[in-house]
Amino acid sequence: MGSRKKIGVIGAGAMGSALVAGFINTGLVAPQDVIISDLEQAQLDVLVKRFPVKATRDNRDVVKTAGIVICAVKPAVVKTVLEEINPLVTTDHLLISVAAGIQLAYLETHLPEGTPVIRAMPNLPALIGEGVTALALGRFAGEAERQLAEKLFSSVGRVVTLPEGNMNAVTGLSGCGPAYIAVIVEALADGGVKMGLPRRIAVDLAVQTVLGTARMLQSGGSHPGQLKDMVSSPGGSTITGLHVLEKGGLRGLLMSAVEAATLKSGELQS
Repeated sequence: MGSRKKIGVIGAGAMGSALVAGFINTGLVAPQDVIISDLEQAQLDVLVKRFPVKATRDNRDVVKTAGIVICAVKPAVVKTVLEEINPLVTTDHLLISVAAGIQLAYLETHLPEGTPVIRAMPNLPALIGEGVTALALGRFAGEAERQLAEKLFSSVGRVVTLPEGNMNAVTGLSGCGPAYIAVIVEALADGGVKMGLPRRIAVDLAVQTVLGTARMLQSGGSHPGQLKDMVSSPGGSTITGLHVLEKGGLRGLLMSAVEAATLKSGELQS
């Protein structure tokens, strides 16, 4: 079995590659201690050009080399991967799955009894190191495994640990959230264009407004409502615009979107 000082990633797609980049760029692990596998040689070639990691097309090599194995493949091929690596996995390994909708019980059933398993759900901004990852621990994952996983995923953003029963809600909020925010940014920019702003400037204004507001909320620790009140002068433009949003039911729409996405996530899980 490989040492837990070595990290293996199965799947060199967008998320697998982002994780490798995060681990190395933050100094969490040296490139020579990383091994990544993928069926597509082209995917591996792209990553190896960026970092001098070991690359292989054989998933079993990952398990032989690394003690921490991150499964970053599409949900449809998780079963195939687990069946392939099962004979080589031991209880000294830590397996972390980032495949959406694949439950801990499913993972544990397809691995040797006693294997520590953690389910991780990073969202899209993890690709630029600004994501948020939710972790859920399996039956055999303890405090040491939790700390390891939190340290790893902190390299691509913030980390929270929750019971697995909350993971569908995480999907509905932070997993789908980037799409909601993108629509809001686009709509704000469209509003600016309608009122005469050039498209590029309108988009820049909308993006920076969302980014700056998020950073204020993150750093200040204030309730979103407090920030809203700071901008809303009596009888002013902001409160007038907010009145339109309230009449249109923006809050309820966003809440319903999170609810619907959460329920859909539950229907899709394995």
